[in-house]
Amino acid sequence: NEAERQALESKLIEAGFTPDRQKPQICLINTCAVTVKAEREAKQLIYRLRRDFPQAKIVVTGCAATYWEKNGFYKDLPVDMLIGNTQKDYLVGLLKKRQNASSSNNLINLSGYFSYSGKLPESGRILVKIQDGCQRFCTYCIVPYLRGQPKSEKIENIVERIRAVGTKFISPVKEIILTAINTEAFGYDTGETFVDLLKRIIDKTTIPRISCGSINPWSIDDDFLRFYKQNKSLKRFVNFFHVPLQSGSNKILSLMKRGYTAEDFMDKIVTLHKINPFALIATDIIVGFLDETDKDFEDTYRFLEKSPIAKFHIFRFSKRDNTAAYFMTKRLNEPPSTVKNERAKQLKELGDRKYNQFLIKLINYNSTALFINKSEGNYQEALLDNQIPAWIKTENNLNGQIKNVCVTEFKNGKLFGKID
Repeated sequence: NEAERQALESKLIEAGFTPDRQKPQICLINTCAVTVKAEREAKQLIYRLRRDFPQAKIVVTGCAATYWEKNGFYKDLPVDMLIGNTQKDYLVGLLKKRQNASSSNNLINLSGYFSYSGKLPESGRILVKIQDGCQRFCTYCIVPYLRGQPKSEKIENIVERIRAVGTKFISPVKEIILTAINTEAFGYDTGETFVDLLKRIIDKTTIPRISCGSINPWSIDDDFLRFYKQNKSLKRFVNFFHVPLQSGSNKILSLMKRGYTAEDFMDKIVTLHKINPFALIATDIIVGFLDETDKDFEDTYRFLEKSPIAKFHIFRFSKRDNTAAYFMTKRLNEPPSTVKNERAKQLKELGDRKYNQFLIKLINYNSTALFINKSEGNYQEALLDNQIPAWIKTENNLNGQIKNVCVTEFKNGKLFGKID
């Protein structure tokens, strides 16, 4: 969503729109519908904007907009335009046509920063969307119904975009973050592969840091593992792997239609860990899925406890209309909210403990680090080569620069270090 937001904003600015947070004429919201909470927050934002900017046109796009449009749930919302995912690429043209847009039109962007002057670009980081859609249809997931079948950007186009993107930003681009709905599906429609893409970016661009927002477990195959082992020493591929697990119970994984077992998943991440013990491995977990018993949750807890995964993103299962899980509720029980909350709490405590243990392991770790625009006193925050933030002592503003650093201590939940 953030990669799409940046792309939309870039097109809007090129079309003559000007960002304006004070008196916008258009408020554009790119929504998410992956959970009930995300959808609810999108609606709350719409009502807040209508109250704060009564004269502005409210334009809503993204997955929640697509869902509302398909099901007729938008009629009571105070929106002026609802643009589904299939029309998102034409959004700027639709706005110009509908609003007779000119250079005097204003746009407010709500996600906290602008493509040309925001916190990611100012520190030399940008998001690059490489793929959309998914063919998996996991039983809990509404995304394939809203984004459709896989659609990939051709490798040649992605490489050219990365080469050209440096001219659009204030700071030189030091890191690209590849984003996709499902990295496994990259190239299904173009005859290319995810590993092909990574190799080409390394061979044909000079970007110092190449990272992935998320890598689906099906992408971590023998080819990917060979690629990582061969390129780890180049220090360009960032050692961060966010690999969604969802459950450590084979029964629940089967009900979710994830297509792998807990043992399969463990083999993949253990191999990653063996290649580089200092790589940060993170995951997504859903608690309270249909028919999840205490034993199933215990399986998940024990799996995470013994795995090399150091960071958890925990979600409470929320039933989405018209997904397979929605119909499965007729024969399977959903754990009550109190049980979901307790299980989420236990996993959070485990995750906090494992993350701190991983940070402590990084004391005396030597790494390249990308400095970002955040400082406290004589310390500035920098991202190590595994995306872990560390506070590095420096007298100068090193924002957007890459330096060799050494981690020296762990204090109050944070890492501190010095320039090496």
